[in-house]
Amino acid sequence: MSTPTDRSTTVDAVDAVDALDASMERSAQTLPAPTAEPRRRSGGGRGFPSALRGGGRVAGLDGLRTVAVVLVIVYHVKPDLVPGGSVGVDVFFTLSGFVITRLLIAEYARTGGIRLRSFYKRRWLRLGPAMLTMCAVTALLSLALPLPLFDGAWKAAALAAVSVVNLVRAGESGAYSDLTGPLSHTWSLGVEEQFYLAWPILFLLLLRHTTARRALAWVAALCVLPLLWRLALWDPTAAHRIYNGPDTRADQLLIGALLAVVLARLRADDPRLASLRRWAGRLCWPALALLALVAWQIPIADTSAWNPVWYTAGFMVAAVLTATVVATLDLLPGSWPSRLLSIGALAWVGRNLSYGMYLWHYPVIRLLSDLGVPDDQLLPMGMVATVAAALASYALVERPLLRRG
Repeated sequence: MSTPTDRSTTVDAVDAVDALDASMERSAQTLPAPTAEPRRRSGGGRGFPSALRGGGRVAGLDGLRTVAVVLVIVYHVKPDLVPGGSVGVDVFFTLSGFVITRLLIAEYARTGGIRLRSFYKRRWLRLGPAMLTMCAVTALLSLALPLPLFDGAWKAAALAAVSVVNLVRAGESGAYSDLTGPLSHTWSLGVEEQFYLAWPILFLLLLRHTTARRALAWVAALCVLPLLWRLALWDPTAAHRIYNGPDTRADQLLIGALLAVVLARLRADDPRLASLRRWAGRLCWPALALLALVAWQIPIADTSAWNPVWYTAGFMVAAVLTATVVATLDLLPGSWPSRLLSIGALAWVGRNLSYGMYLWHYPVIRLLSDLGVPDDQLLPMGMVATVAAALASYALVERPLLRRG
């Protein structure tokens, strides 16, 4: 009987995390902008003339979330089917960086500032209550029932609740310990939470102390630093450090952020935007095919797969491929990839359930395995139970608190 593997992977997640943020951003209050910066204002939108382009959600991005979370669930239950399924982590990181930065730029272009307190409040309302609920249920199962896979899970729940599972795992050079095992999937949520804490402050400093053009150059430079850092750190004993570290995975989020800045900087009539749209359309299918090939054929998180190619340059390559797909979905809503990923049910699940599915799939599958569900039935039963748990989380926790917030 197979049980969920203790592999490093996530969804951001994510960012199912940003499912309802687009509408919430419209009411965000902001800090006043400096008064003497005419260069930043001369082009409209304070240097980001396309920051408010469209203004609505991109259904294809929500569909991409659904595909990624399903890939991760299959990987955790049947890793032999998709040995590189942890590439779903890379997809969510880049998508999260894009969506969050686009919201920050839109607020800045509208008002000349970013109200950090409001941003952090919205992030917590979107992520915190659902996470704490899952942690509480897991801790109760650990204390109330004699389940082998939940033995000591209350400790993992405590670490997950404060988003430090990735930091604990980064410090383990050998096999992962049982300390984080019951909720090891929350490592990537820790990476995203740490990015959400640091990036708005750094980005606001860039916007306030330089021009929009120079801010673009700075973001591009920041994308390269994690790659150089991984090259300096690489050693087989440092694989966990590289895989789980918020600094060593930051380029995947920053490449999404860079795409958001580029799109906001280009006017609708800019020939460079037309060229970007054309090339994104041409390269989208090859990018999707390469990501699928990685998921199907290239193990990433196994000990035998710790190699310098993937653990240095591979993460950046995956982020660039994902950014290509994201650019197509954002710029070409009529393209075939956009049409396929915008199918109603696919987009609805990505928008409303993907975060909950990622949160709950690991403890749900471990529970079913502890209860003796046969190996050949674990994936279908686990998927049904995961969707049910995500629906309950969405209806009872996430949606009510977001409306109140």
